[in-house]
Amino acid sequence: MQDEIMLTPWRSYPFEDSDPFAFMDEEKWDFVLVSDIHQMGSAKEVKRKKFLDELSKKGFTIKKIEDKKLFYGVRAPKHFFRKYQWLLRNPDSRLQDLNAHQDIPVTTRIRIVNFILHNTVTPDLEKLRDLMKKNVFEAAFPLHEKEEVREFLKEKWARWRDLFCQQPIEKIRCYFGEKVALYFAWLGWYTYLLGFAAAVGLLVFVAGITVFNSSQVSKEICEANDTIMCPLCDQKCPFWLLADTCTYARVTHMIDNEGTVVFAMFMAIWATVFLELWKRQRAKVVTHWKLYGWDEDEEELAMELINNLQHEPRRYRHSYLRSTIVLLLVLLMIVVLIGIAHALVIYRVVATALFTQSGSEFFREQANLVAVMTGAVLHYMTIVIMTKVQTAAWDGRSDLPFSITNSLFLFYTSLLQINRRVALFLCDLEKPRTFSQRENNFTIKIFIFQFLTNFSSLIYIAFFLGRINGRPGNYVRIAGKWRLEEVRDLPQNPLTPYHNSYLAFPHCPARHHQIPAWPNSPSEFSLIPLQCHPSGCITDLFIQMAIIMMLKQTISNVMEYLVPWLAHKIRKRQRRPKKKHLVLGEEEEAEDPCKKQWLSNYQLNEVNIFSLFDEFLEMVIQYSFTTIFVAAFPLAPLLAFFNNLFEIRLDAIKMMRLRRRMVPRKANDIGIWLQVLEAIGILAVIGNGLVIAITSDFIPVQVYKYTYSPCMKQNTTAADCLTGYINHSLSVFHIKDFEPDTNLAEDIADLVKNGTAVCRYRDYRNHTDYSYTVQFWHVFAARLAFLILFEHVALCVKLIAAWYVPDVPLSVKNHLLDEKHNNLRKELSMMEYSTEV
Repeated sequence: MQDEIMLTPWRSYPFEDSDPFAFMDEEKWDFVLVSDIHQMGSAKEVKRKKFLDELSKKGFTIKKIEDKKLFYGVRAPKHFFRKYQWLLRNPDSRLQDLNAHQDIPVTTRIRIVNFILHNTVTPDLEKLRDLMKKNVFEAAFPLHEKEEVREFLKEKWARWRDLFCQQPIEKIRCYFGEKVALYFAWLGWYTYLLGFAAAVGLLVFVAGITVFNSSQVSKEICEANDTIMCPLCDQKCPFWLLADTCTYARVTHMIDNEGTVVFAMFMAIWATVFLELWKRQRAKVVTHWKLYGWDEDEEELAMELINNLQHEPRRYRHSYLRSTIVLLLVLLMIVVLIGIAHALVIYRVVATALFTQSGSEFFREQANLVAVMTGAVLHYMTIVIMTKVQTAAWDGRSDLPFSITNSLFLFYTSLLQINRRVALFLCDLEKPRTFSQRENNFTIKIFIFQFLTNFSSLIYIAFFLGRINGRPGNYVRIAGKWRLEEVRDLPQNPLTPYHNSYLAFPHCPARHHQIPAWPNSPSEFSLIPLQCHPSGCITDLFIQMAIIMMLKQTISNVMEYLVPWLAHKIRKRQRRPKKKHLVLGEEEEAEDPCKKQWLSNYQLNEVNIFSLFDEFLEMVIQYSFTTIFVAAFPLAPLLAFFNNLFEIRLDAIKMMRLRRRMVPRKANDIGIWLQVLEAIGILAVIGNGLVIAITSDFIPVQVYKYTYSPCMKQNTTAADCLTGYINHSLSVFHIKDFEPDTNLAEDIADLVKNGTAVCRYRDYRNHTDYSYTVQFWHVFAARLAFLILFEHVALCVKLIAAWYVPDVPLSVKNHLLDEKHNNLRKELSMMEYSTEV
C-alpha cells in the first residue's frame, strides 16, 4: 500500500532550485527522514508531527511516502540559499548581481539543509538528534541521485580496475564536498611519496640480504659450538649452545646493519619533505577552489542566523577545574593502556611456561616462537578491541533475519569501542563551543589513546626487552614466582652432554677448552629467545611490526569491505518487493520513482559523523608505523604503499556503492590532522634514534671496533676488526651463584660442587661481583652521544628542509596578490565613477 501526501504545496517550490544534473522527469529532494509507523496519537507520532510542522513553518516542502517505513522527503526554500550567498559573498556564486538567479552547488545546499534540520527546535525543546535517540526518527540522509558526476565517479573512480589511475579530485569535491576531496587528495599524495620511501626501504632490505652470511658477528655465533649459555628458565632447563641460534643471528644482521642508520635518517627527512610538499599541494588546490581565506566560524555563524535570526553565538569559555579533571582522566587512561602492555608481557612469560608443559611436541620445542607469535596476535586483537570497529556493518534491528552471518556481524560490531567512548566522554566534559572544536579535541585524545594501544608492545620490545629482567642469580620476578621473560626450551635429553665433564672455566674463554658434544638438531631448540639475543633485540621488533602491519592491512581491510558489502546485500535482499500477480484486465499501478530511489538509498549502510574520521585515523596510525620504528622494519613503507593503493579504491567503493551519501563539509585543510602528522614526524626522529642507540647492536659493535678490536690493539687491518666481538660482549656467570630456588638438573648440580663450572650471558659485567665493567660505561656513553647527535642532526635537517621548501608556492602567492590588486583597482574605479556622476 502506498500513500503519498504533499504536506506543503508543490507550486510553492521554485524551479530555480532544481539540480542542473537531475533528470527533468524526477523530483529533487534535499534530505529524506525515515521513521517507523507509530500508532496514531502515540507520543512518538506527536513528536514527529511537531518537528515536521516546524519545518513547514520555515517553508520546507515535505513529501510523505509510506512503505514498511514512513519516508519524508524535505526540500528547503530558496531564500535560505540566497541569505547564505548574501552573508558570505559565497565564492560558489558565479554572478555579481545578487538580484539575478544564481546557482548553488548541491554540496552546499545539502550542508545548509543538514544544519537547519539538526538545529530546528520543537515546542518541546527537542532537536532532531534528540528525536533520533528516542526512535521518533530512524535515519536522516541526503540522497545518492542519478547525477552526471555520480555516474562518472562510479565508473572511473570507485572500481578496482582503476587501481593505478589518477583520482578525479575536482569531481569528488563536486559530489562529496571539500573535506572528503581533501582527504583523498592527501591520501593520494601520501601514497605517491610513499613510493619513493618504499623503493629505498626495499633497497636497504635487499642489501641486508646480500650480507646474510658475510657478517663477522653472525659467523662467530654460528661457529660458537663451545660457548655454553646460561639456562633460560629456573626449573630443569638445559644450558644451551650459542651456535644453535645461528639462523637468528644471520636474520638479525640482515636487519641490523649500517644501512639501517642511513634509512632512519632518510625517513626523518622524508617525513618532513612529505608534509612540506603537501602544504604546497594543499595551497594550490584550495586556491583553485577559492577557499584559501575561508573562515569556518564565519560560515557557522551565518548558518545559525539563517536558521534563527535571534540566535546569539556561544561564547568562548575556559575552566581550569574542568581542564584539570580532563587531564587527570587522560593520564588515568594512559596508565590503563600501559597496564595492558604489561599484561601482554606477563602473557608471554606465562604462555611460554604453559607451552613447555604442553602435550604437543611442537609446542614444547618451539615454546618461545609460539609465545612471541601469539603475543603479537594478541596485541593485534587488543588494538581491535580498544579501537573503533566498523559501526556501519548494520544497525542490528529486529527486522533483520537471524542467521549465522548475522550473528558473526553482530559479534564483530559489539566489540567494545573503549578508546572512543572515553575520548567522547572527555570531550563532553570540556564543553567545546563548536563542532569543529569538539572534533579537534576528540582527535587529539583518540590519537593519544590509539597510539599507546598500537605501540605499547613495540615500545616494550624496543626499549625494555632484556634490559629489566635482571641477570643470572638475581632475576626480576613476577609475583615472586615467574622469572621475567623466562624461556623454557627443554632438549630431549638435557642431562646427557654433562656426564663427567666441565662446562668452562672463569679465567679462560670457554672456546679454549674441550666441550662435550651438544645436540645441534633444530628440532630440539627454539631459535628465538624472549631475552635479548647476543646479536641484539631488533629482530623481535621486526617480527612484531611485521605481524601487526600485515594483520592490520589484510584482516582489517577485508573486514572493512566485506562486512558492509554483505550487510548491504542482505538488507537489499530482505527488502526486495514480491512480484504482484495481476488479475485479468487489471492495470499495474505505476510506482512513484521517488519511492524506489528512497528505498534504494535507505538500504545502503549508515553513515555517521565518524565515517571520514575513521579513515583519517587509520591512515595516521599507519603513517606512525611507517615512520617511527622504520629502522627496525625497512619494509614498512612498501607494505603501506601497496595497502594504500587498495585503500583508496576501497574507500571510494564504500562511499559510492555501499554507504548512504555523506553530508558534505567545507574545508580548506585537513585540520588538526596536520599537527598530528607533524608531531609524528618529531616522534619518528626520537623513535628511530632510540632504536638505533638502544635496540640495535650498532653502537656496541662500533665501540668494540674502534676501542677493543684487534685492529686497534695490533694496529693491523689483516683480520676483521670485529673478530672476538661475541666473546667480548658475553659475561661469565658461576653456576654455584644461581638462586636457591633454581632447580638445575641433577647431573649439573653435581658439577656445582666443584665450584668451577660457569656459563655465559649477554651483558658487560665482572665475573667476580657481577658489577658493570668499564666496557659497559663506554657503550652507555656512546649510546647517549649517538642519540643526542642523531636527533640534533635529524631535527636540524628537518628544520632546514621545512625552511627550504616554502609552504605556499610563489604562484599561489602571486595569484592572491594579483586578485587583491585587481579588486582594489575595481573598487577605486567604481568610486571615481560614482564621484564624477
